[in-house]
Amino acid sequence: MGFPGVWMTESESVVYRVVPKCACSTIGQIMFYSDHGEFFDGDIHDSKDRMHKWAQDYSQDAISKNVSQHKSYAFTCVRNPYTRILSSFFDKICGIQRNGKYYRGNLVPLLIQKYGIEVGKPETGFEFDQIKSFRRFLLFARDTIRWRRPMEPDIHWSAMSGHVSTFIVNGGRYNKIIWTEKFNEGMDQVLKEIPTQHPIDLAQIPRFNESEGHGPKRAHPVEDYFDDLSMHLVYEIFKRDFDLFKYDFHNPGNKMPIGEIDLDEVHAKLGE
Repeated sequence: MGFPGVWMTESESVVYRVVPKCACSTIGQIMFYSDHGEFFDGDIHDSKDRMHKWAQDYSQDAISKNVSQHKSYAFTCVRNPYTRILSSFFDKICGIQRNGKYYRGNLVPLLIQKYGIEVGKPETGFEFDQIKSFRRFLLFARDTIRWRRPMEPDIHWSAMSGHVSTFIVNGGRYNKIIWTEKFNEGMDQVLKEIPTQHPIDLAQIPRFNESEGHGPKRAHPVEDYFDDLSMHLVYEIFKRDFDLFKYDFHNPGNKMPIGEIDLDEVHAKLGE
């Protein structure tokens, strides 16, 4: 299976396992800058050289050797499951993508037809009942993850623990897992552990939020989107994420972690 979703600097200073919707654009740009002293011109997901990615055939041998031998510092980044699934809804379901179309072509029409979801239209300012539509989207997300119907689960709303685990199962080991909610603090700890050819001032790094600005803005506080049934569905889908990455299931309004991540526990439970 190899190491899907793994990026590594060209200098092999650091290895990163991408988890979608968890600051991956910003992390990728920081890695790129640390080697080259400049940011990639465009969305870092589109880069084809000057940084190793498992999706690039020529990078796979270098990544496999490095990770298998635990040569470089390895890390990943996680996010509160409540805000991550909300972000996925507004970005991937309601938003117009970079190609000017909806995500995955016929996905949005399918959701409108089968689940009664509304997404609004750009020309009318994306006016629709966000809470009702989001709760229906949660049912769809649960169906894809639990029964793989009406489609396979998408990387943007499948559990973070599933992404994190492939690295461990195939022989990798994390030195650090950082939280999106404490990004500067966590990324600073990573940068202190790795050789960087170009120094990085995190306070000056822009946030490369490639999904921002092409869909509706969230109109309500996070907790308003989750009633008792919605919380039950979220827990059914993301129980392991809450437990391993120390987020507060009982209060959707608290996005901050409530404990320290135990790396030994993560490796033991996700390496099975």
